[in-house]
Amino acid sequence: MKRSFADLHLKITLKETQTLHNTIHRTAKFGYHYIAIPFSLEPSMEEIENLKTVCKNAGIEPVLRADLYPRNENDLMNSLRRLRRKFDIICVLCDNKEISRQAAKDRRVDLLNFPNFDYRKRFFDRSEAELARSGTAALEIDIKPLLVLAGPARIRFLSCLHREIAIAKTFGVPLIVSSGATEECFMRMPRDMASLSYLFGLSNAEALDAVSSNPLSIVLRNREKLDNSFIAPGIRIVKEGNDL
Repeated sequence: MKRSFADLHLKITLKETQTLHNTIHRTAKFGYHYIAIPFSLEPSMEEIENLKTVCKNAGIEPVLRADLYPRNENDLMNSLRRLRRKFDIICVLCDNKEISRQAAKDRRVDLLNFPNFDYRKRFFDRSEAELARSGTAALEIDIKPLLVLAGPARIRFLSCLHREIAIAKTFGVPLIVSSGATEECFMRMPRDMASLSYLFGLSNAEALDAVSSNPLSIVLRNREKLDNSFIAPGIRIVKEGNDL
């Protein structure tokens, strides 16, 4: 069966029209079917419509994504309460243990992303994975650090990813591989991203799933929940009628 590929983390500026156009058209040429570019937490309708128009012209499906940088647990809870129904994907950028633990167990969080290169500031451990397993959060790995780090720093980062991936697989936490690209030079074709994933311990099938079926399942699951006809998993309003 033909795969549909997704890059859920293109970190480009939506307001730079030419950059947006070039990036989206390149992702289409690379073979992606779905892309997500993080919005501000209060996106304008103009930004959303512009993204949809450029994506439609390129033949690619836009995914509305918000990246949360909460200061503390209360800030995270307030943001989730306010934003969950506005976006297809909610990702929490985890830079301390308190935020990481709360995000992992909250079923409104789709992705856990650990932006620090320093292993001492990455908090995905067995406790974190166990919490994520009880929720719905997936672990997102960005490829960009592998392209910008060199020497001992890259070796330490790869070692850290090996450990995190092994823990995620042990506890059944879904894995998402994204580019994390801030410029076109950091973008890669989906199968190239999958190939880079071998470096931190994914098999061929697991790597391909991490850039196709895994991200797509999250997007489709959330779009179903955001649909007005959704009642509960497996239950939808088919037709409304008047009471007799």
